[in-house]
Amino acid sequence: MSAPAAGAARPPEKTLIAGVGNIFLGDDGFGVEAVRRLGAHPLPDGVEIVDTGVRGVHLAYQMLDGYDMVLLVDATARGAEPGTVHLLDATEPATPRPRAAALDAHHMTPDAVLALLDTLSAGTGGRPPRRVLVVGCEPADTAEGIGLSDPVEAAVDEAVELILRLVGADAPAEAEAEADAYTDVAGETDADADTDADTDADTTERSTTPC
Repeated sequence: MSAPAAGAARPPEKTLIAGVGNIFLGDDGFGVEAVRRLGAHPLPDGVEIVDTGVRGVHLAYQMLDGYDMVLLVDATARGAEPGTVHLLDATEPATPRPRAAALDAHHMTPDAVLALLDTLSAGTGGRPPRRVLVVGCEPADTAEGIGLSDPVEAAVDEAVELILRLVGADAPAEAEAEADAYTDVAGETDADADTDADTDADTTERSTTPC
């Protein structure tokens, strides 16, 4: 196969945006609502949106389908004010992910999905995404019930705007720089993260920042 001609446009990055969560547990439905609203926006070529919900096992298999970047959108407890939007770089976790054998297929956080992804990649030889980011929102209430709390509802559009910038919906050439800017700033403040934050989020977290 011949090399691309000099100056030829790069092919679009293959990107997956996956809404994760349970709409019957209040603010846990944040990711599902965020990707629903994303569907109203034009996206660059190569960007795919899926409403994964609680189908974490299916998502882990799909993430081996040659994606350059995957954005997981979910409620993420970090000990901040409800409605705070976080950006986590989960490509290379600072601590080991949980054992895949302990996963619950009916309630899989992004952390658990990534643990299964590691297992599937090692067992099948499939290629995991080059980069995995988690766009999360601090929940206020995840008790049984349908509907987001006021602060989380207000944060959905903020998260949508962040995702659009990350995938280069407005300026494709700047998309990766946008992600790097968030994670670089976050790395400087990582030590300030609340130590009482949700354990599931901590196991995948490398960096995070309020938007």
